[in-house]
Amino acid sequence: MERNIWGLLIVVAIVLSVGGIVEIVPLFYLKSTEEANRFPEIVWQEAGSTPIVAVTYDTDASGNPLRFKTDDQGQFLKKDTGAFVQDPRRGQVRAVETTWNWQPGDGIRPYTALELAGRDIYQREGCYLCHSQQVRPFRDERERYGHYSLASESMFDHPFQWGSKRTGPDMARVGGKYSDEWHRQHLRDPRSMVPESVMPGYPWLDRQRLNPNKIQRHMKGLRAVGVPYSDADIAAAPGLVQGKTGMDAMVAYLQVLGTMAKLDPGVMYRE
Repeated sequence: MERNIWGLLIVVAIVLSVGGIVEIVPLFYLKSTEEANRFPEIVWQEAGSTPIVAVTYDTDASGNPLRFKTDDQGQFLKKDTGAFVQDPRRGQVRAVETTWNWQPGDGIRPYTALELAGRDIYQREGCYLCHSQQVRPFRDERERYGHYSLASESMFDHPFQWGSKRTGPDMARVGGKYSDEWHRQHLRDPRSMVPESVMPGYPWLDRQRLNPNKIQRHMKGLRAVGVPYSDADIAAAPGLVQGKTGMDAMVAYLQVLGTMAKLDPGVMYRE
């Protein structure tokens, strides 16, 4: 065969075609393998129809939301008196109160605007290169990290953050394990909390302001690829991240990891 170049090319083409089919065809059945198909209770069924966080806005005497002028970063502008500058035509509404429609354990849901901003920072800073988000179904991992990870827990991640190595511990179930202040100090100066840590510090996150418009555009893009954000979720996004820092976002993201679904240790979710 090595003497017949055309025959060799034909054989290579056949092998590649068969290999490609074997690789591609299972992708069409990927969703059918998710645990949520057999255990729908692990997913928050109201996603897409009920806003994750209901927001109340500043309103005028008639109950219409007031709109205020913002700068290029989406931050509200203030007068010398401290009052916000109104812009009825092109301004943004301002959130004054939030009410959660979802509670930890209610099921897997899309990230809120603030959590999504934190996930973006997590990805931008390369945290996935040293931290995995995948607890394997082995006894030692379950004892250290908790319940093994399910594919459905990453169903709204684009891309997923499973990682490939562990220079630091797994993050899949870190939510609620430490306080918000612990995370803040650890991100600023890791060795002040864990002396043997080799993790770099991220003190500038305290100074980095989030861009509300960017987060809203990101949520619209995620909805286009199937993440069930409701219109209310997207409309509320600027108000939920208004005035927040990168540190606020990172802590919000870390604190939600592993808290969405209440998994029963006695149930075999994987077969």
